[in-house]
Amino acid sequence: MSINRVIVSGNLTREPELRQAGSNVVLQFGIAVNDRKRNAQTEQWEDVANFFDVLVWGARGESLSRILRKGMKVVVAGRLRWSQWQAQDGTNRSKVEIVADDVDFMSAPREGGAAGGGAAVPAVAADEGSFAAPDAAAPSVEVLTEDIPF
Repeated sequence: MSINRVIVSGNLTREPELRQAGSNVVLQFGIAVNDRKRNAQTEQWEDVANFFDVLVWGARGESLSRILRKGMKVVVAGRLRWSQWQAQDGTNRSKVEIVADDVDFMSAPREGGAAGGGAAVPAVAADEGSFAAPDAAAPSVEVLTEDIPF
């Protein structure tokens, strides 16, 4: 049995592109995912960015194309797909991309498309197409602890 599942969080590196692929539509965008690595010379921890292409097919991609903007922080869940091709100069090329099942928003877009300064928005599965209504207020701690027998 094989499992091909990936979940990453990061920032969109470019404006998403919605394209026609035969009879279907596909949304493509880039995401930068930071990793921590110790610099051998300075002994300091540094952020190292990993860049991935993300594909969202069909109505999900169409809905997300109206919301996603460069700089937004998102969580992407999906599967990895490896592609290879021969470039025009004859060299063999390959890449790993993420075919997304769900995209959750971690920040709201600002004017001009940059990421919000930590302002969280409700998480929405990619197929919902609009923001979910916030849940009712959670009960206070006193209400939760009244029935505990100790």
